Amino acid sequence: IEWRAPAKPRGVSQARGNSGIFFMGLYEVQIMDSYQNATYADGSAASIYGQHPPLVNATRKPGEWQVYDIVFRKPRFTDGKVSEPGRFTVFHNGVLVQHNTESFGETVWRRAAKYSRAVEKGPISIQDHGDRQKVAFRNIWIRELDLSGSD
Repeated sequence: IEWRAPAKPRGVSQARGNSGIFFMGLYEVQIMDSYQNATYADGSAASIYGQHPPLVNATRKPGEWQVYDIVFRKPRFTDGKVSEPGRFTVFHNGVLVQHNTESFGETVWRRAAKYSRAVEKGPISIQDHGDRQKVAFRNIWIRELDLSGSD
């Protein structure tokens, strides 16, 4: 996915080009303008929101196109309980920022994440955070991979 925060940013921290991409409607990779914009670590661009900050800030200047390449491995459930957590590998502008990172559960704000339901499939969606700093998107490619084997 390619995304672009507004060229003339307003606001600070989370009120600056804030969005996200949700997998299965439950697990979020944060999209936001993190260029010279301090915020909490697990809320910056390319974080697994509320859980894991990126390994490095690879954000380009506001108004420039950013690129995420994301591999998401859905969580596995046995008898309604998580048997294998979901995992993310994320490249931000070609830089590895999440490597086989384990999700603690569904994305929540200011609470500990947990898995509360077994979902086989779900939507991929883009969040409109509503901060009046519209994020633009283009070249959204989705490809389902067979990741059922051991890795």
